[in-house]
Amino acid sequence: MSTDVVDLRSFYASPLGHVARRFIGKAVLRFWDNVGGSRLVGIGYAVPYLSLLRDQTERCLAFMPATQGVVNWSSGSGSSSALVDPLLLPLDDASVDRVLLVHALESSENAEELLAECWRVLAPGGRILLIVPNRRGLWARMDGTPFGHGRPFSRRQLERLMRDTLFSPENWAEALFTPPLQRQSILRSAPMWEKLGAGLGLPFSGVHVIDATKQFYRRAPAKSRRAFALRQVLVPMPAPSPSAGRQAQT
Repeated sequence: MSTDVVDLRSFYASPLGHVARRFIGKAVLRFWDNVGGSRLVGIGYAVPYLSLLRDQTERCLAFMPATQGVVNWSSGSGSSSALVDPLLLPLDDASVDRVLLVHALESSENAEELLAECWRVLAPGGRILLIVPNRRGLWARMDGTPFGHGRPFSRRQLERLMRDTLFSPENWAEALFTPPLQRQSILRSAPMWEKLGAGLGLPFSGVHVIDATKQFYRRAPAKSRRAFALRQVLVPMPAPSPSAGRQAQT
């Protein structure tokens, strides 16, 4: 179930939300430091991070799921946000260069279909950046933040999911080692928590940040190839054969 858009907006306006945006944003900019001229679409509630990238893009859109709700967001003149069905995006095939997926995969009814739809709208060689709650982290265990709702993922689950939907992970990072508490002492020491967690490679981060590319070609399923090989090929005859009639009489 998706978190309501009002709750998402309130979280990112809070001190803890500012911490989340700061450290996740660093990972986003590390992987996507140059998006110049790209057509970028954010799916879920991506506006805190789209704001870091939109000035470089040719076009920047924020698509928000109908189950979540939508807020107005501008990336220039007029609104650039829309309420959509994330499994039926209102985009042509291969029409965008990059997709930013935030607060979307964990609340999707079908994560594989969501990624397959992202694959469809991405141009060949297009890139997707996923921000997904880590099932081993504290943020997924506490429902006081949006990362504590929906289904969190382990690294192995995400690797398998991306492989099944024809994405190749290129870069992987973790963020939000800071405990998800609104205490001032925790918030002030957030840089220390992040530096310590990343430096030691601790497995208890709040989120996974994955930069992946779209594979160019779809594989034919093994079962389909085997079924085709075993299928009997029947060739229609252009006219009745006299020999066939004699064989039937005998």
